[in-house]
Amino acid sequence: MAVIWGLDLREIQWGKFASKNMFDPQWYLRREKMIIYQMAMIFMVVSESVGTAALSDYVDQQDYLERYYPGSHIHNNDIVGIASFNIFMGVSVATIFGAAFFFDLFWPDRYESPGVKLAWKISAVAVCIGTFADALAYTVIVATHKCWVDGVSGDEESMLLRNAGQPSWVYRHNPKAVASIVLLWVGLVFTIASTFILFKYYAHLEAFGPKSHAALAAEKGQEEQVSVSDPPKPTPPPVPQYPENPNYFSDKYTPAETVV
Repeated sequence: MAVIWGLDLREIQWGKFASKNMFDPQWYLRREKMIIYQMAMIFMVVSESVGTAALSDYVDQQDYLERYYPGSHIHNNDIVGIASFNIFMGVSVATIFGAAFFFDLFWPDRYESPGVKLAWKISAVAVCIGTFADALAYTVIVATHKCWVDGVSGDEESMLLRNAGQPSWVYRHNPKAVASIVLLWVGLVFTIASTFILFKYYAHLEAFGPKSHAALAAEKGQEEQVSVSDPPKPTPPPVPQYPENPNYFSDKYTPAETVV
């Protein structure tokens, strides 16, 4: 199978998703990454999904009312815009930490150049900042804003408001929008935790490599045990020839004590 960017695609196997491999303690922060990265992805994706449902409801409501009241215009761009930005941030977090999850799962001992490591760090910080801005703006808009209408007046406006139906024009009364915000704040917490873990892992990687301290200590202990139990045998010195070696026997020499 092909090797792309130094990554052997043969390592992509279903067996890697087994808990024995996912939580293998020989890799540094392996358990933390497998859990926290997934939590960041899950909560952000669920938040964007619920927010998409709320966004769709407001867009459908606007289309319906403006179709039956041609002179009217429903102003809900604030909720539509922030919900759209929430979708973008959910996809961004899932892309960054989802990629980190799969790379660590399949190739935990891969080589990464300094530029690649810097890109991971910048991306992680960027999604943290973006997610925080998303959560803050989303919370303010839902808590304080509401839809409003212009282009109609009098009886027509009263009729339009009666026919508005769901979702509520007051955003904080919309359970989907509120649920999306709650999930978003939880996702932000896990996104920040994921960024902290990523930075901590790279600091360890540059100093000790991808293995955990326990694995490195075990490997060192095995090496020391092998060196003690099976010491190398010294090379015997060459046997000196006669007359330096009095025990050496050869027909070419006659011992001095046999000469009369």
